[in-house]
Amino acid sequence: MTSHVLSDTRVLTGRSLRHILRSPDTIITTAVTPIALMLLFVYVLGGAINTGTDESYINYMLPGILLITIASGIAYTAYRLFLDMQGGIFERFQSMPIARSSVLWAHVLTSLVSNLISIAIVIGVALLMGFRTGASVGAWLAATGILVLFTLALTWLAVIAGLSAKTVDGASAFSYPLIFLPFISSAFVPTETMPGPVAWFAENQPVTSIVNSIRALLAEQPVGDEIWVALAWLVGILVVAYAFAIVIYRKRIS
Repeated sequence: MTSHVLSDTRVLTGRSLRHILRSPDTIITTAVTPIALMLLFVYVLGGAINTGTDESYINYMLPGILLITIASGIAYTAYRLFLDMQGGIFERFQSMPIARSSVLWAHVLTSLVSNLISIAIVIGVALLMGFRTGASVGAWLAATGILVLFTLALTWLAVIAGLSAKTVDGASAFSYPLIFLPFISSAFVPTETMPGPVAWFAENQPVTSIVNSIRALLAEQPVGDEIWVALAWLVGILVVAYAFAIVIYRKRIS
């Protein structure tokens, strides 16, 4: 049974990836916004921002930009899933000997691959803009693991939106709050510079612990308890979103 699910997921993921390769503009579009934000913050606003550290501003804000890249990219997952639902592809899959869960996992894995490509593009541009790090291979792997978990958690939220939406615009609009959430966190400025209520929200929302963990890993600094808070948020969101997505999926295809 497990081999059957894995085989079906592999085939359907290949199908979704071929669609991405035929229209690489989705990956390019996903990378354009965060790159534009990097240019804006580093070359226009960065000189007026005091982060309280000696590191360059591009090093400070890159973790937040990477999260915005992912939040932008998962909107396409909801969009593609919505189109599949409306196009009757799911009904056709139901008439075939295909594991039900493999249909959703194919979209999720496609999202993971495309977002990792977008992240690589953004990091490449950041290097051209002066980003430097002496982080070890282990630190890079840990940071990548956090980004993968973040992508999976948000993608399952995108699956919920894609299955529940009534219109194409509704399928992708849910990602807008996720894109703006890093702006009310430690991604661009220290939270202690914010007004009281805003600072409290910024310090206690998931993005801040995730950004701080990635920043510390890439800066070769102690991570402390932040990483456990980040992992707790990510795993919690992932488990809850996955459970809700499966329940909604079963209702839609029943």
